[in-house]
Amino acid sequence: MAPANFDKTSLRRQLLATRALLSVEDAESAAAVLAGHAVALPELARAHTVAAYVSVGREPGTRPLLDALRARGVRVLLPVLLPDNDLDWGAYEGADSLVPAGRGLREPDGARLGVHAVLEADAVLLPGLAVDGRGMRLGRGGGSYDRVLARLVRADAHPALVVLLYGDEVVARIPEEPHDHPVHTVVTPEGIRRFSA
Repeated sequence: MAPANFDKTSLRRQLLATRALLSVEDAESAAAVLAGHAVALPELARAHTVAAYVSVGREPGTRPLLDALRARGVRVLLPVLLPDNDLDWGAYEGADSLVPAGRGLREPDGARLGVHAVLEADAVLLPGLAVDGRGMRLGRGGGSYDRVLARLVRADAHPALVVLLYGDEVVARIPEEPHDHPVHTVVTPEGIRRFSA
């Protein structure tokens, strides 16, 4: 178990260092392209509710996508980080409704819907640092989305699981642990890749 954790830690460090080299202009340009690809996904085109997140720093940008989904009439749920690293959810009502939160995050300022609100989602956009050819996702290591994915499995919920990444973040292999769950689709500025279940 320790070698896998070490490998994940090293990979996270490398990927975050590469992201830090991106200019603001490059990140914004990629966000617009990502939104265009993602909004055309059938999984999002037919979704009534999408659980998403607000990108921060040099993460692949989600804001253009959040606004495009909302303009389409999709109910967008955004996470609210709880003290134990679990995620509550709130409805996205536009950029003006986002408020600063801990760890440099932004969250909706409206009512909290509870940790089980994610079960209503037809699609879940997961943050990540990388995904491999099997669809295994590497997150930041906090475990928040591992809890979300486990909650979906326990409830026998099957939303589309989608990750937005930069092209060089689709890697050959990510060390896998028992709690890891594969995603269905990765969207990069270069296009869309789907993974078999």
